[in-house]
Amino acid sequence: MLDHVIRGGSIVDGTGATPATGDVGVRDGRIVSMGGRIDEPAREEVDADGCIVTPGWVDVHTHYDGQVTWDDALEPSATNGVTTVVMGNCGVGFAPVRPTDTEAIIDLMEGVEDIPGTALHAGMPWGEWETFGEYLDLLDGRSYALDVGAQLAHGALRFYVMGERGAANEDATAEDLAQMQALVTGALEAGALGITTSRTIGHRSSSGRPVPGTFAAPDELLALAEGMRAAGTGVFEAIVAGTIGRLEGLGGERSTPIEEVPLLTAVSRTSGRPVTFTVAQLFEDPDHWRRVLDATAEANADGADLHPQVIPRSVTIMTNLDTYHLFRGRPTYEKVADLPLAERVVEMRRSEVREAILAERPETGAPDLSDNLTALFAVALPLTFPLTEPLDYEPTLDQSLAAQAGARGVSPEELMYDWLLADEGKAFYAVLGSNFVSGSLEVCREMLADPHTVTGLSDAGAHVNLISDCSASTFHLTHWARDRTRGERLPLEHLVAKLSGGNARLYGLGDRGVLAPGKRADVNVIDMDRLEISAPYLRHDLPTGASRILQPARGYEATMVAGTLTRRKDADTGARPGRLVRGARTA
Repeated sequence: MLDHVIRGGSIVDGTGATPATGDVGVRDGRIVSMGGRIDEPAREEVDADGCIVTPGWVDVHTHYDGQVTWDDALEPSATNGVTTVVMGNCGVGFAPVRPTDTEAIIDLMEGVEDIPGTALHAGMPWGEWETFGEYLDLLDGRSYALDVGAQLAHGALRFYVMGERGAANEDATAEDLAQMQALVTGALEAGALGITTSRTIGHRSSSGRPVPGTFAAPDELLALAEGMRAAGTGVFEAIVAGTIGRLEGLGGERSTPIEEVPLLTAVSRTSGRPVTFTVAQLFEDPDHWRRVLDATAEANADGADLHPQVIPRSVTIMTNLDTYHLFRGRPTYEKVADLPLAERVVEMRRSEVREAILAERPETGAPDLSDNLTALFAVALPLTFPLTEPLDYEPTLDQSLAAQAGARGVSPEELMYDWLLADEGKAFYAVLGSNFVSGSLEVCREMLADPHTVTGLSDAGAHVNLISDCSASTFHLTHWARDRTRGERLPLEHLVAKLSGGNARLYGLGDRGVLAPGKRADVNVIDMDRLEISAPYLRHDLPTGASRILQPARGYEATMVAGTLTRRKDADTGARPGRLVRGARTA
């Protein structure tokens, strides 16, 4: 007898093949039969009539490294069809770490990924691990709503080996390189899915210092690559210099993404392993991404294995009265900033308070994340848009805050003030920057269509009060397969393959990512007519009561992880079949 039959759906199998209607039979966590009508009896049937049936999504760019030690639900990934996450990206993570270095590692993660340090202090069981293998052992004893894979972070590794010299980004010695190389091999042999690094000066600790490894010499990255070669497994992930622009305010990046491609090529050839790195459209050089993809194709034709990692929309930098916004730091606002939200809205609606705040400018000390964002929000009003349902991530420019302000005969700052008070202060707005330079997402369509790219960059688990791009997995289907009106769409089967089979293949997870007999039963049943991304909202459920943005989706009729239904009709079943994924997997 089968455990489940998923009955009568349109099967989009994750390979890119044309969808076909049929059943999927599941037993003991695996797909055992597929296609046509399955007559073998089952303990439970899932009606997929009128729905598509896909593999579960494999999200290769998350930052749940802290959250996995206190949370088993792993929202918002679980609410957007994700069944496997890969964390430890961007060169930041929590292992290896000496007991005396906890503060430094938290400082690094808080600054780079905007995860409250208080939550990391209170929520993580510090002292229960030191080595990367011990960190994996800790996770191996836990269960989740989906599977979790971890990568070794260059920042943590460098600090562990070099201490303050590593944090200060001094050059590594030959002895340092040998030790790092050995630790890379050991971590991969223990089950790490890869190693990650950050080379952009935009990634800084909360104390303001660039991530350890930001200025690493080529011989250091090649030493890490040699460690990968010795293990014979793993992916090298990088955020390269220039990924988010020139950053003149921080001193300027030392190179551009196109100039980093030769080094990434050398890492791929030395390691014999795949390399994935972030690519996005830049305001100062809107066609730079195209040159990077062309250079990637040339390198791959010559034996490299490079995979630019792209996002299907603009990175949505969010603003809300309870998170980051334009008026933080202004003296009159700061007088009411600590009031409960409802009371703050009442105060801010008073005409004298409104006039005072609008007339002031921030009073700040040394620039921090909030100061930098306040400055960003001030110049980004022409690219600031509402995030109200139905959500539109490819709006026309006349819908922007600045355009709306002009039409109403008020200043953009006045309208932003009023917008922030909408929905009793709960409304969210987004700055659409990267990939939206021309007011269109056409560059995203071209990036997604490229055969060398992989899709990622959800950043789930990070930037918890600033970005909510985990819904980008659902956006692939709602926007690119169904709703887009301002240009061409993309085939559903291509998008499903990007979300599942392509990402699983990159990380050597051969047991999942496609629907076929013998594969893990990681499955989504999706009602495409009902599929929608919900408006973002705040929930105060991190350790110490800290807040985070959540953005679930509607239309996932069922999600199955290893043959167990974890979600039914957009609701958590409470089942926790997810486990740690150690290393590459075969079917």
